[in-house]
Amino acid sequence: SSFYVRRLRRAEALKNYKAGAGGYWPSHLPQVDLMRSFTFRNSKGSYRGIPIIAANMDTVGTFEMAVALHQFTLFTTVHKHYTVDDWLEFAEKHPECLESVAVSTGTGDGDFEKISAVVEAVPQLKYICVDVANGYSEHFVHFVRDVREKFPSHTIMAGNVVTGEMVEELILAGADIIKVGIGPGSVCTTRKKTGVGYPQLSAVIECADAAHGLGGHIISDGGCTCPGDVSKAFGAGADFVMLGGMLAGHSESGGEIIEKNGKKYKMFYGMSSDTAMKKHAGGVADYRASEGKTVEVVYKGPVGDTIRDILGGVRSTCTYVGAGKLKELSRRTTFIRVTQQLNTVFGNDS
Repeated sequence: SSFYVRRLRRAEALKNYKAGAGGYWPSHLPQVDLMRSFTFRNSKGSYRGIPIIAANMDTVGTFEMAVALHQFTLFTTVHKHYTVDDWLEFAEKHPECLESVAVSTGTGDGDFEKISAVVEAVPQLKYICVDVANGYSEHFVHFVRDVREKFPSHTIMAGNVVTGEMVEELILAGADIIKVGIGPGSVCTTRKKTGVGYPQLSAVIECADAAHGLGGHIISDGGCTCPGDVSKAFGAGADFVMLGGMLAGHSESGGEIIEKNGKKYKMFYGMSSDTAMKKHAGGVADYRASEGKTVEVVYKGPVGDTIRDILGGVRSTCTYVGAGKLKELSRRTTFIRVTQQLNTVFGNDS
């Protein structure tokens, strides 16, 4: 049975570790290999790193965040509101980070020209993230196809979608990595405002299957509230996991520190919120509704401690299920539906 197969795999994995004086669990977590190597279907480009990504929100996907995450070999999709001059300055100061960042773009008027200007000004950039809230349109597919035609050797991330058919459509249009998730974000109100969405774990399982069948890759974007959720996304088949709320509120996050009643906070908001629309587009258009909320996140200091906590959690996940490396995690994972995951007798705080 699958139960005994899992036990045999776990026993085999345990044999591969040496017995440490401090006991198995703490002494062997660092031996779990979280690095992944990918070669992308359309760009033929290669990637090596820990496949966790900072979201391209202007409160998360900052140049400062990119510098911090690069130290851990993590990735950053930089938000689209930086200018060409901003990119030139960043490239001059931190050329080593350019291999682990993507430049982001929407599909509106002038976006193609701006992304072209950035990529041509900073030729070391290898990744382009084409990001819209709703990837279900012919215009979006055509935009991805145009980007692929102009930049044949760049690796293209595109999304967001939640179904296998659209994943396949975008890969065939030229995208390499499909961003999966509609509605699960911590400051996203799409499900409430529109009734549209898809359970994130189910979306990742189905979209990963579709993408991998064509030699493509996916990003699980949204829905992670703790390190265990990051592990579950990888276990469901995600090649990359994108984080927004978990990386908000840090020194490297966008926005000023606010002080209230002796406590420090930072603003965090969805990119379809009133706050974002007023900041970047002059307000929410008359024909649509805001689909994001604005919150004050308790200031957490440098992001390094949060990253170490996340990576430690994922390493420990691998040891529990008998995976010697992150690559093996999805083959060691079984999901069980539960009605309650946590013991909350002493509250919900960690």
